[in-house]
Amino acid sequence: MNITDFGSLSLLPPVIAIALALWTRQVFISLLIGLWIGFVILAGGNPITGLWALMDGLVKVFEDRGNTAIVIFTLIMGALIALMQRSGGVQGFINFMVGRLERADAKGQRMRVEILALITGLLIFIESNISILTVGTLYRPIFDKLKIPREKLAYIADSTSSPACILLPFNAWGAYITGLLMAQGIENGFGALLKATLYNFYPIFVILGAFWVVISGRDMGDMAKAEARLRRSGNLHRDGAQPMLADGTVTLEAKDGSAARAWNMLLPLMTLVIAMPCFLIWTGWSSGGGDILTALQSGSGSRSVLYATTSAVLLAVILNKAQGLLGLREMVDISLKAMGGMVPLAMLMVFAFALGAMCRELGTGAYVADVTSQFLSPALIPALVFLIACFIAFSTGTSWGTFAIMIVIAVPLAQQMNLNLSLVIAAALGGGIFGDHCSPTSDTSIISSMASGTDHIDHIRTQLPYALIAGGLTFLIYLGLGVISA
Repeated sequence: MNITDFGSLSLLPPVIAIALALWTRQVFISLLIGLWIGFVILAGGNPITGLWALMDGLVKVFEDRGNTAIVIFTLIMGALIALMQRSGGVQGFINFMVGRLERADAKGQRMRVEILALITGLLIFIESNISILTVGTLYRPIFDKLKIPREKLAYIADSTSSPACILLPFNAWGAYITGLLMAQGIENGFGALLKATLYNFYPIFVILGAFWVVISGRDMGDMAKAEARLRRSGNLHRDGAQPMLADGTVTLEAKDGSAARAWNMLLPLMTLVIAMPCFLIWTGWSSGGGDILTALQSGSGSRSVLYATTSAVLLAVILNKAQGLLGLREMVDISLKAMGGMVPLAMLMVFAFALGAMCRELGTGAYVADVTSQFLSPALIPALVFLIACFIAFSTGTSWGTFAIMIVIAVPLAQQMNLNLSLVIAAALGGGIFGDHCSPTSDTSIISSMASGTDHIDHIRTQLPYALIAGGLTFLIYLGLGVISA
């Protein structure tokens, strides 16, 4: 049977997954049900056969070496984060930064502190939650001392976590999206992601907007009210606010008695950042790349991020053992527990990879492209992809789940309509970041409120105007570029 023979039935799996995700806010269950319906269609309508095919489809995900490498990387990343925290590396980094701030002169201290918070969030692009927790925990007492609203701290932490992670994709974000792109038949998924980054305007505007707010000192909406409240009454929270944590603190647990040394965090992170492009070049050369640039573009993103993370974990183990901070058995126990905490994320990847493969077999993207090309101007595709991704991510509170749903549709659509593939990929990714950035159910937004010790709804309300401006500009640019590239 030709892949287009399923016709409108090929739409059911992703459409049902989207509808259920919007209704239940449960991305895992929604993806699983969408998968089952797709395999029932492939099985000729037999629900029992479709169920067994679903099981086989999930297992088949691991037949792809890149998929398996990304899933394993996710687990190893959990171990790395836990080792850096438990060794006192994160706490040492916080102590170092606080010491530098205390030695700064008083002139322009407020702006200096806010800029340092922005830069800190951008530099820790390896993992979004680590970025948020570090910025919130480090700068909260300084912000309180200088009478800077905690809503502003939550805005800064949120604006530099996911946007930085997707613009500097040498991390789990890059590996995950690389896998999604490879599942759509793009051989060099990481190279395609890097090209799409140039068109990913929303996170770029978010970061530039945050710097503009800090440097200009101009606030709007509820953020301006928060600034006025703190200057007028000195209250950290508005009347009736319910901070995410009662005492406004977030503890990054280090082992009792461990020396808080910043290099226990910085050295593994530097190893991860430096090793990633090195392994990209190495894997590119081993696959026939001629020069460094060619090798970098053709290298395996999934293998490189796995090797780089493993190198960082090995260095963290050596550092802990050499300083007598953690024993080998303790490090193994900590790593296994941390890996267990990453299992839900790994399962989301497996479901997403399986959905992509199943939709390719059904010909979903080809069918959508064929139907929409008859009445929808290709010039509107980038802007519409961005809007749809924004809506899904805002409603579900997950950018990664949105990526899994939108990439399956956006990539084949761009290919069938002969559009700029990088532009359409960027629109899908940027829309996912917008929704994740602004949704009250987003994990990054919730963690930003927790780390900053602010009321969660206050954080959403103060951040939303800035996000809407960045989103509006992005939509207009995609609209213009769509007309040019169509």
